[in-house]
Amino acid sequence: VQLQAFGGGLVQAGDSLKLTCAASGRSFETYVLAWFRQAPGKEREFVGRITWADGRSDGYKRYYGDAVKGRFSITRDNDKNTATLQMNSLKPEDTAVYYCAADQFYTGLDYNRYAFWGRGTEVTVSS
Repeated sequence: VQLQAFGGGLVQAGDSLKLTCAASGRSFETYVLAWFRQAPGKEREFVGRITWADGRSDGYKRYYGDAVKGRFSITRDNDKNTATLQMNSLKPEDTAVYYCAADQFYTGLDYNRYAFWGRGTEVTVSS
C-alpha cells in the first residue's frame, strides 16, 4: 500500500485542523492505520492508530498517545481508502511533521514496526 498525508498548514493555538491520509493499493481495510509526528530535534512520536473493523458498525479500535488524548481523533473510510486525523485545541507543542503509517499486523506504538509510510505533512501551531 502507498500512503500520502496532506492537510498540514499554519494555524494558531486553539484552532482545529484535519489531516488526511490517502492510500492506494488493494485491501486497504486490512491495514492498521497509524499517525506519528516528529518535531525538529525530537524522536518520532506515536499520535494514534485505528485498527480494522471487527464487523460491528464503526467497530474499530482506536488508541491515542497521552499528549493528544481527548483532543485528536482518527477515523477511516475504507470505501475512499482514506484515514483522517482531526486535531482540535491545537497547542504550539503539536508543531511537527505528521506521518501516516500502515501495517497489516502490528497495532502498537513502535514506529519501527510499521511497514508502510507516507510522506509527511507539516503542521505549525503559533502561540
